[in-house]
Amino acid sequence: MQARALGMPRWVREILGVAIATALAIIVVGSVAGSDRSELLLRDGDSLLTTLFARSLETGQSQDWAMSTVLFVPELAVFCLLWALGAGVGPTLALSGILNLVALYGAFRVAAGSRARARAPIAGALLASVAFTLLAVLDTSASRDALELASLQTTTTYYSATVVGSVIAVGLVRRAFESSGWVAVVGLALVSAASVLSNPLFAAWATVPLVVVVLVVSRAGRAWILVGALVGGAGLGMLARLPFAHVIANTGAGYADPTHWLASSDYYGSLFAQRASSPAGLAALLLTAALLGVGVTLTVRTAHPGPRLVALYSWVAPLLVLVGAIALGTHAARYLQPLAFAAALALVVAPDAVGRRTPRLVPLLAGAVIVVAAVASIPRIAHAVSTPDADLDCVADWVDASHRTGAGQFWTIRLPKAHIADPRALVQVDHRLNGYAWLVNRDDFAAEEVTYLVVDDQSAAFELPGDVAMDDARVVSCGRYSILDFGDTVLPLGPQRS
Repeated sequence: MQARALGMPRWVREILGVAIATALAIIVVGSVAGSDRSELLLRDGDSLLTTLFARSLETGQSQDWAMSTVLFVPELAVFCLLWALGAGVGPTLALSGILNLVALYGAFRVAAGSRARARAPIAGALLASVAFTLLAVLDTSASRDALELASLQTTTTYYSATVVGSVIAVGLVRRAFESSGWVAVVGLALVSAASVLSNPLFAAWATVPLVVVVLVVSRAGRAWILVGALVGGAGLGMLARLPFAHVIANTGAGYADPTHWLASSDYYGSLFAQRASSPAGLAALLLTAALLGVGVTLTVRTAHPGPRLVALYSWVAPLLVLVGAIALGTHAARYLQPLAFAAALALVVAPDAVGRRTPRLVPLLAGAVIVVAAVASIPRIAHAVSTPDADLDCVADWVDASHRTGAGQFWTIRLPKAHIADPRALVQVDHRLNGYAWLVNRDDFAAEEVTYLVVDDQSAAFELPGDVAMDDARVVSCGRYSILDFGDTVLPLGPQRS
């Protein structure tokens, strides 16, 4: 990893770092795609938002989206660019996962500092990526609610851009401490504004912890300038959200209730207990604890304010986020992602603190092993994205051939909706046939009525209008799906809700 010792030009070293990071990303996506966690990567109702958005643009549909508190601006933009390659749903989702992890390496590289100030920044960024990779490959369950945080970076809607933005913010704060210029300060304000615009959670993951860390490291004038950039950028981001008020179906106020802090404590405690109940989960928790310990150690051992700030953030941010999540009464594992990315961040400054040169053979062997493992992971990815899904194909073929409009509930309908010829043919509803305006284009509800329903084991029992009964439908069996065809009987859609 110390390519400088091998006499390579700077640009070659940087390219080599990206190449190794790409290999690590392929390993992670291969691991996720080859485990039960592939459900989250390739078929999850939340993760398919970007696919449905791209399909909506592709079909020329009017754009009137109902988003959550998160607008997913970077995620949607990047996915649409990848979708233009024409690879299809599964390959594009896998490619997006790889790109998310490479982007995280890029953020680690920013946090590792400039070559003029840091001892071995490429090595530090790669060490952090290796640690993050180890955490991610230990995630194997299909549950979006499990304390399996690193692998969420492979998905398109579990805050991958916010993770990258948070790490970049840390890096820009470090670089601002190490330089008297204004480029890093302005960049910090812009990253903060853009990140909060897309996802206000950035304030909890980056703004608040970095303000604390900056003031601990230094109370000089430069520190207050950085605090102003962080807070001012976050404020601009919140103001920039105002024009998108019609898109935001949930302000997020309902996600927090401090009166439920005890229930929240029990919830997160149960997540840790469940994670520790398996060998892989226990290994992940021990690795996380070790990384947090490294962060504390490097905070004490590092004298320079830039590296010390990064090391301090690596354990202060997870602590503040965990305490804050409990204090606000939240119930979502994904809010705790700093336990993965921030903990790994400590290693970007390890070369600055250790001060020893690695033997030349070590980075060469490590890089070779990583590349071989990445090559071995490619068939797993290819198999996961190309294996036929007979049940899904059955639904898609029937819907396409019917030339009619049907409906289904969120967790049931989104995968078929992403694969049919015209996504408007399947409308997202609740169990009472009200339009369910959540992570979907509201233009779908212009249909106003449907003549069939798609159900599976995740579907709640439908309450049909008037004297229509479920028994009136002809059942078309498609494996895990069933199509309830009401023929000429029309089922009117109710008012929209979110």
